[in-house]
Amino acid sequence: MSKKERWTIENIPDQAGRVAIVTGANTGLGFEIALALAGKNAHVVMAVRDMEKGNAARERILQSIPNASISLIELNLSSLISVRKATEDILLKYDHIDLLINNAGVYSNIDGKTEEGFEWTIGVNHLAPFALTGLLLDRITLTPNSRIVSVASVGHKTRGIAKFDDLCCDMKSFKAYCRSKLANLLFIYELQRRLKDTQTIAVAAHPGVSASDLFNRSKSLLWKFGKHFMQTPDTGALPILRAATDLEVKGGEYYGPSGFKEIKGYPKLVKSNKISHDEALQKHLWDLSEKLTGIKYNK
Repeated sequence: MSKKERWTIENIPDQAGRVAIVTGANTGLGFEIALALAGKNAHVVMAVRDMEKGNAARERILQSIPNASISLIELNLSSLISVRKATEDILLKYDHIDLLINNAGVYSNIDGKTEEGFEWTIGVNHLAPFALTGLLLDRITLTPNSRIVSVASVGHKTRGIAKFDDLCCDMKSFKAYCRSKLANLLFIYELQRRLKDTQTIAVAAHPGVSASDLFNRSKSLLWKFGKHFMQTPDTGALPILRAATDLEVKGGEYYGPSGFKEIKGYPKLVKSNKISHDEALQKHLWDLSEKLTGIKYNK
């Protein structure tokens, strides 16, 4: 890739007047996304589980960008009650939403359930963002040139994970994570079809293999032995930022690193696997997600 083709934060257009909601914004990729958008004059809503850590992250951004416009919203994605409360707060405070980045995610080698009894990873990584997006969608679609971005993973290509009949049963941690990332893509592609008559687009992106807190917290072998070969969170954030801000991006596209096996590199348009484009599976997961979350989309 030539220097001219390399997309960096310098390519982000001015975001003045735009409201951007970033989930999981206090650390890792989410922090880098929030920092970059704040540096381009967006008002960034940092949606975080831990408000103390969120305030500390906000202060870090303000130290770098003293005039940054940033607010905090408490959001615990393991609880649909918290999701509803967060959306109520957001809708009261903001009359327009230009950008929703569903970045927050978990990778855990510990079995567990969400508050509603869903398998932990699919609940946090897919069902909660599905609910959050649905509850905010009317406000987003009333905002011209708005976008919804979900963060997927190269792990969505793992075999044997397209099982969405029972989202309460436990799976091995790696496969559970990869299944949730496939779900993110199925969701974005189905959502984009439903948005075709609006000014809003739905886009997906993945960070490659990034040394973020996602794997650090899991204490996984991937982190222990591979962290020195991963790209840094600020570089891993670039495909997500491109999906969120590049004026050439189209709905239903997918962005990732340009390097070998999409592990690292500057962001470019990439392809997801065949299963992610299965419209019957997309609709099946959508219908199941509406049923389980109780969130019925108007689109």
